[in-house]
Amino acid sequence: MALEVVVGFFEMVLGAFGALFIVYGAVIAIIDLLAQEARIRVKGYPEIRKTFTTRILIGLEFFVAADVIKTILDPTFHDLIVLGSIVAIRTVLSYFLGKEVSELSEDPES
Repeated sequence: MALEVVVGFFEMVLGAFGALFIVYGAVIAIIDLLAQEARIRVKGYPEIRKTFTTRILIGLEFFVAADVIKTILDPTFHDLIVLGSIVAIRTVLSYFLGKEVSELSEDPES
């Protein structure tokens, strides 16, 4: 019983932190875009995208960790299928977002 509470707590914390990190990245990206449009700062769009994409990737990693922790206790076959699907989708997203970040890093305009 106590283990379920601890695991549930860590799942909730990791999931919340992942969501907050993505929201934080979105807020920073919005601020940077508005500053770019108002010509207050000269930060290029590729740099803004790279920063936001990096924060999305980190948030996704926290979501995957939360899902794995959730499935630790009493995993059913259905839970494992759902976890596998979620991890596969998030891994594909992470791969392509990571590829985009590396391409943005190589871009001479950024």
